[in-house]
Amino acid sequence: MSDALTYRDAGVDIDAGDALVERIKPAARRTMRPEVLAGIGGFGALFEISKKYQEPVLVSGTDGVGTKLKLAFQLNKHDTVGQDLVAMSVNDILVQGAEPLFFLDYFACGKLEVDVAAQVIEGVARGCELAGCALIGGETAEMPGMYPAGEYDLAGFAVGVVEKAKIIDGSTILPGDTVLGLASSGAHSNGYSLIRRIIERAQPDFSADFHGRSLAEAVLAPTRIYVKPLLALMRALPVKGLAHITGGGLLDNIPRILRPSLAATLDARSWPLPPLFQWLQSVGKVADNEMHRVFNCGIGMVVVVDRDNERQAMDLLAAAGEQVFAIGRIETCAPGGPQTLVR
Repeated sequence: MSDALTYRDAGVDIDAGDALVERIKPAARRTMRPEVLAGIGGFGALFEISKKYQEPVLVSGTDGVGTKLKLAFQLNKHDTVGQDLVAMSVNDILVQGAEPLFFLDYFACGKLEVDVAAQVIEGVARGCELAGCALIGGETAEMPGMYPAGEYDLAGFAVGVVEKAKIIDGSTILPGDTVLGLASSGAHSNGYSLIRRIIERAQPDFSADFHGRSLAEAVLAPTRIYVKPLLALMRALPVKGLAHITGGGLLDNIPRILRPSLAATLDARSWPLPPLFQWLQSVGKVADNEMHRVFNCGIGMVVVVDRDNERQAMDLLAAAGEQVFAIGRIETCAPGGPQTLVR
């Protein structure tokens, strides 16, 4: 029939979807773990929990990349946001002591561009390798009319496991404990609505040198994944609390692991404010308190340890490749008072 319609006529290219699956299979294979019984290609993925756990507790997390994607579209740079996607979920489940086991991604677009999607999923696979978890499955949704041309959305889902007796919940944190900060790689995936507003004001040259790299590379630097160094630290000595510094910055995330009677007092002079944040604060005329509430300001993960373990913890983290700073102490506070003070 000359007027017969096909799915492609409606805007969905099944062949492109199949081509993407074939492109990403090698990347997914690099992330496999022995517990994977069935991965990409089936209706569901199968994963066996290792028998090394006596009382395994599953920990799950889901997140996206937010409006950082808008800059990826603007700069036509798609090879880093996949790592961002993984990092946001695996770092979140890590703070409860969980080892990430597997990850699933959801990629949605109006028209599937296989090369772009492959760059994104390669980044997801790279993030999974850094986290030691398997890219076990996902979904690519081509939905004509749902997204502007050239744009897509991402969501990610991570599942990890922790021994029940080793769950980290902040309950053992005491006054006098040391607050360590692990350096971030940039703004990670938070505060990008403000970053984009500042960029609109500044109208910068993204290709110009910015402290040894381009501004484009600085604002799209992928989120650091802290999984392997921190799992090694947990095996070596007691970790009392972990806080992933995401939306809400330093001021709102650290209190999530503190009892109401405790506060973290941080010394802003104890770690360097990276050039990106200096530029954002200067161009945007952003107040210090707003910086600390919106951005990680150079600290992507906070670790609370006993003061007696401070030096050993710092040495272990540094040996694992982390930039680590002793940034503060745990103190008592009145209930209802601020639980993070930056001085």
